[in-house]
Amino acid sequence: MLRPQRGARGAAPARIRTAKRQHKRRNMSNIADQTYLREQYKNAANLNDRIQLHMRFSTNPYDFHMWVFDQLKLAADSRVLELGCGPGSLWRPNLARIPDGWQITLTDFSPGMLMEARANLAGAHPFTFEQADAQALPFADAGFDAVIANHMLYHVPDRPKALAEIRRVLRPSGRFYAATNGENHLREIHELVHQFDPTTDLWNRTTFRLADGADELAPFFSQVLLHRYASALIVTEAEPLVAFVASMIGAELTGARRAAFTQVVEERIAADGAIHVTKDTGLFEAY
Repeated sequence: MLRPQRGARGAAPARIRTAKRQHKRRNMSNIADQTYLREQYKNAANLNDRIQLHMRFSTNPYDFHMWVFDQLKLAADSRVLELGCGPGSLWRPNLARIPDGWQITLTDFSPGMLMEARANLAGAHPFTFEQADAQALPFADAGFDAVIANHMLYHVPDRPKALAEIRRVLRPSGRFYAATNGENHLREIHELVHQFDPTTDLWNRTTFRLADGADELAPFFSQVLLHRYASALIVTEAEPLVAFVASMIGAELTGARRAAFTQVVEERIAADGAIHVTKDTGLFEAY
């Protein structure tokens, strides 16, 4: 297996080793670092690279966002709030299914994401867009029938504060829907990156998981249900997987390092026919 280029006598210079250790610490904590996330999500480019891997190689042909929409138990005149809407990915495949009476407010802490959501959803439904932090929502008490957080709670630095805000803006009968991943989600990709360079890691996967998310929700909701979405990845092309990894670690995978990692992925696909990747994803429904 190819390894990152080393210095003389097989060891990286001390300053490079130190930089790599610092980078690893950043990677393991930056999933909720808002300074890092503002750069990561200044637009939808990185997110789209991740979405493309799932769209192209998922074994479940039924779109995840359509599946999430299927779980929404809402009346025809509901007021809906989405936190961390990104470029509007939840709504684009479901536009024809949205009841005319729904009032939908889309929020994101990134102005760039909101701009893309506006463009992607222009004229499709009378959406309202607002920049907002989930930890301090600019909305009145009990104003929404549903709040949706689609794979975003693990980005929130103070989740109890955000959950208290979500509970506050929900009506007493309202429902909260929170999609997230399990501990084994994309395990094989994490292992591949770590084998390529043990000093590099993807985002820490130890926050708000399927296994323990219900415990975090329980203080705020009397009932918490978990719906699981069954799927996996069978990756037969190297570049989409490389782009997925690069979308997370950025400058750490450019130039010669990206070429070397691409070769590792290509060799694995050539040897095994494909890279089989675990997906462990689901949706909490709380009320």
